[in-house]
Amino acid sequence: TTIVAACAISENARKVQEIWSGPRFRVYTSDDPAGVEIGGAVKNVIAIAVGCSDGMGFGDNTRAALITRGLAEMKRFVLGFGGKTETLSGLAGIGDLIVTCTSVHSRNHYVGEKLGRGEKIKDILGSMQMVAEGVWNSKVIYELSRASGVEMPICELVYKLCYEDFDAKMAVDAMMNRTLKSE
Repeated sequence: TTIVAACAISENARKVQEIWSGPRFRVYTSDDPAGVEIGGAVKNVIAIAVGCSDGMGFGDNTRAALITRGLAEMKRFVLGFGGKTETLSGLAGIGDLIVTCTSVHSRNHYVGEKLGRGEKIKDILGSMQMVAEGVWNSKVIYELSRASGVEMPICELVYKLCYEDFDAKMAVDAMMNRTLKSE
């Protein structure tokens, strides 16, 4: 497997890389802890959105759209909080985003799938043995994005699904009826 060791002091990240790298465990370094941490939080929220889409029976094009537009949200958020958008082109961004949004082992995707099938968040979480960080992350990201003026429409709708009793059909309508824009 591969991971990213991030530290503002590059030498410290390299030390972690040297200590932990092995024949089946490769460590890459980054000098952008903010980008790595924010990418790790936001991808969980996007995975809930993708799971919701899958649970509603949407297909590959919708999944791809949510992942790519989710990456755009990640970039805006990273920039707004002092990270580097290029960090999101690697393992700690698109790599982690793809696996979390598509893996059958993703707890966040699982939560989204259940929401997409009409289940209530309290029932979903009550039946789980593990934590789906995206639920809590959605609240923090929603609050920070609102306070800083960073536009995060997918993350905002996931927050509403988790905390405001929005249902998946309402979220789809809200997303598709947003003001038209260029990419």
